[in-house]
This record gives sequence, C-alpha cells and structure tokens, in this order.
Amino acid sequence: MKFLFDFFKRSKTPLLWIQSRTNPKQFVIISSILVGLTGGLAAVILKQAVHLVGKTIGFLSIENLWLVAFTPMLGIALCVIFIKYFNRNKLGKGLSNILYAIARKSSILPRDQTYSHIITSALTVGLGGSAGVESPIVTTGSAIGSNFGKAYKLNYKERTLLLACGAAAGIAGAFNTPIAGVLFTLEVLLVEANISAFIPILIAAASGALCSEVILGDDVLLNFKLKEPFNYVNVPFYFLLGIVTGIGSVYYTRVFQFSENLFSVFKHKLVIRTLLAGAGLYVLIILFPPLMGEGYSTIKLLSNLQTKEVFENSLFKSLIDQKFWLYSLLIFVLIFKPMAAGFTLGGGGNGGNFAPSLFMGAILGFLFSSLVNETRITELPVSNFALVAMAGILSGVFHAPLTGIFLIAEITGGYELIIPLMIVSAMSYAVSKAFMPQSMDMQKLQEKEKIVTTSTDDYLLSSFKLDSLIEQDFSPVSINASLGALVKVVSASKRNIFPVLDNNLNLKGLITIDDIREVMFKQEMYEKISVRELMRQTGQVITENDDIRTALKLFDESHLWNIPVVFEQQYMGFISKSTILEKYRETLLKSSIE
Repeated sequence: MKFLFDFFKRSKTPLLWIQSRTNPKQFVIISSILVGLTGGLAAVILKQAVHLVGKTIGFLSIENLWLVAFTPMLGIALCVIFIKYFNRNKLGKGLSNILYAIARKSSILPRDQTYSHIITSALTVGLGGSAGVESPIVTTGSAIGSNFGKAYKLNYKERTLLLACGAAAGIAGAFNTPIAGVLFTLEVLLVEANISAFIPILIAAASGALCSEVILGDDVLLNFKLKEPFNYVNVPFYFLLGIVTGIGSVYYTRVFQFSENLFSVFKHKLVIRTLLAGAGLYVLIILFPPLMGEGYSTIKLLSNLQTKEVFENSLFKSLIDQKFWLYSLLIFVLIFKPMAAGFTLGGGGNGGNFAPSLFMGAILGFLFSSLVNETRITELPVSNFALVAMAGILSGVFHAPLTGIFLIAEITGGYELIIPLMIVSAMSYAVSKAFMPQSMDMQKLQEKEKIVTTSTDDYLLSSFKLDSLIEQDFSPVSINASLGALVKVVSASKRNIFPVLDNNLNLKGLITIDDIREVMFKQEMYEKISVRELMRQTGQVITENDDIRTALKLFDESHLWNIPVVFEQQYMGFISKSTILEKYRETLLKSSIE
C-alpha cells in the first residue's frame, strides 16, 4: 500500500487545487471516493495475497499434512521478524488500536499502517494462521483515511470521518458488502453519526465494494446461494439458535482471550513465544485440519452440505462416514477454534476474529440443525441455519448485530433470510451483552487504557488523564496540629477546604471553613482544640484505579465540587468538577477547529 500512498502524495497538488475551490463538505465527499477506492483496493490486494499464498502451499493431504502443518509457525515467525526489524515494534493490532487513535490521538494513525498490516496478515493467515484478515483490512483502510486527512490538514471531525470511510471500504471490499461495511463502521467505530457523516461513508463503502466486484472472483469472495426459502414454522428454532449462538459468542471470547494471554509472560522472549504458540497450533492442525487458515473453504462446504469433504485430508478420514464421528469431529473443531485463533495472535501473528467468528457460526448452525433433524421432531434447512448462525456469532462477539444481519443478507444475494437473521442476531447480542457488557475490543481498550468510547462526550472525556487534572494548591495541615496552627494555615490560603495528613502524608480527613467558623476566632481555644478533633471523615476519594467516568460518577453521587485524590494511600491533591468542565469545554472547542 505504500505505493498507493506515494501516488496520492504525488497527486497532492491537483487535490490541493480542488480543495481550494470547494467547501469543506464537498472536499470530504471527493476525499471519501478516493479513500474508498484505495481502501477497497487494499482489501482486494490482501485477499488475493492470502489466496495465492494458500494455493502455493497446496491443499492439505494425509501425505504432506505433517509438513504443511508447520507453515503457520513459519508465518507467525516471519510476522514477528517483520514487526521487530522492519516495523520497530510499532504495529498496533486489533480494532482497539483504531478506537484508541480516535479517543487519544486525534484520529491519527501511523503512516506505516497503510501497508504493514497487509504484509504481516498476509504472512500470518496466508501461511495457515487460524485467524482472519478483516481486522488488518479495517486498520489499513482506517490508516489510509487518517493519513489522507492529515495530509490535507483536515480537522479532527473530518479526519475521523475519513478514517471511518477507509474502514467501511475495507469491509465492503473484503466481502463485496457495502451495506455491511457502513453498518460495521457505525456500530463499532463511530457511535454517533449524523446524515452529513453518513453520506461520505456510504460513498466510500460503495467505492470499496466496486473494487471487489471488478477484481475478485467467486473463489476468493465469500458468497452463497440459498437452497431453501424461509419457513415461518421454524421461527421457534431460530429463537433457540439465537440463545445458543449468544452462549457460543461468550465461549469464543473467553477462550480466545485466555489462549492469547497465555503467551503474555513471553512478551520479550519472541523465540520462545513463537515456538510455543506454533507448536500448539501445529498439534491442533494435525488433529483437526479445518482449523488451518481463515476457514472460508470449510464454511462453503458446510453451507453446500458437502460435510465429508471438510475432513477429507484428516487423520480421521475413515470415520467420517459415520454421523456420530462426523458430528464429534465438528464439535471438537468448534471447541478448539478460539484456542487456535488465540495461539495465532498470542504467538505474534497478525489477524482478527471476524473470520473465526463466521467459521464458528457456520459449524454451530450446522450442528444445531443437524442434531435437531436427527431427533425427527422436524426437518430444518441445515444450510440456512449454518448461514444464520454465522450472523449470530458475529453479532455476539463484536456486539454488532446490524453488521451480522446485513453481511449475511448481502453475501446470500438477497433478504430471504432477513427475519431469521434479525431474530438470531438480536438474541445472540442480548445474551452476549448480559455476560459481556463490552465487546472484546472495548474490553481490551478499557483494561489497558481506561478509555470508554460510547458517545461523542466519552470520546472527548477519554482523552483526559486524571493526573493532569489534579490541583495541588490546597494547603495541608498535620493531624497533630492545634487550632492555632490551623488558623495560620487558613489565613494564608485561598481555599476553603484543607486536607488533614499524618506524618507519612496519608490522608486522614478534611476540614472546611464551616467546620471551624464558630471557634476560629476564640484565641483561648487555640491550644486546647486539636485538628484531630475538628476534622471530618474523608468520604469519597479518587484513587489510581479510577478513570474520568468514575470521577464524574463520584461527583454526581456526593454533590461535591472538590474530591481528594489518593495514590497508594498518599495524598496527591484535589480534582474539582469545575476543572473537568472547563477542560471539556476547551477540548470540545479545539476538536471543532483542529
């Protein structure tokens, strides 16, 4: 993608001429077309690269399985080498990287991310890593939009909008699904968008999908033709499938996070981390070959009811003629898929959870409908249930039900399944939300950076660091001091609240002017009354574990305007509500003109 970025750099003069003769809204529309085409082309390049690398290493067979199963380890190793020696460990992975850039870095992504994610994910997934390329595609598109906005000195809102345009174009180009690209961006990246923002994103997604339509073939794209129409009689089973996929989404998230975090202890021991993750992935692929790669070939086979071909190259090929063993093998693949994805990314590879979510959904829907059919209660359309379950898992894992609904609707070429898609996606999202209030990427962002991105206000507030808001011009007083000593401190202070500290600077209480108003002018009491007797309990405090939203909640609950800050039990100062409001006002003004 570097050559594309350089192309735009060479084209900067004519675009500057256009910019000088159009208003900002018109230039954003023009920019959205260019960003959309570039983001879509990036998706096409990555999908083709993964497809070609996959064809190069050949199809798995029982004869070369032992050798081919080593290629994922090779892919992870090459990815680690590239990140360390060519990228200098700057590669930000996952959607949380984009959310962080929006919240804390004025929607600016590093220029190298316009191409580095294509290289690393092509190596990881193309050589068999058990992950998807959609997250790297989204990051690449976002980086293209961000750097385009930066190059033409657009403000924060316009830059964020072009970042979102690149992300929408990436999803649209990866699946040839423009509506899903738009909805994914609005559900995951931009939680608030008015109609003026909606139009450029639509144009970018259409541009990205056009690249996919023109260049990619059916063997690369994920598309299906429905074998059976929707039957309202099956609605109760779709409701049940929604609950099952919701539970499956929670399972996938929990196991993936656990598996990925297993290698965090080897963060600085790259060789050990790569070998351990690669070895674990090797064993899983040897036992269950469908775990290798994106898994889209398996999804196509299941949707076409070619179930025996899924394990055609497996060690257990001789058993698949029996339904019991076929279903058992699929259950094992279902159980170990999130672990394989966790090993791939935890070991140092680059990829995402989009494809694994669809993979899990297809298997879960196939098993659900097949096992119901085995009971002879009814005859469910297995292919339809496999497709609808894909939307269910995607909705639950990413907390993006609209994306799940319209992605499957678009790749099936129509809205025949729109009712079951809505039922399953909504149910899955509700179940997942009950167990996981935040999506996987939001959890990661909150745990590591204490950022919450649920609205425009939250985006702005997330940029505030508590330690930068601490005011230290409050005059402390010793807990052992007398009233006379306190009065001297009061007379020299411009504040009306005083922290009471012990000899170790630990906060023991507070004193306000109102607490001492009746005795502060009685000099005969100066040596008879101590600060210990006058102070009140500290009450609410802000600690090092709190973030800006916690602080605001404390202000609302306590009705106070100043709350003390304590880090590791030691007094640091106060944070006032007025300071936060003033900082918010300044940031809001800056973001509108930046």
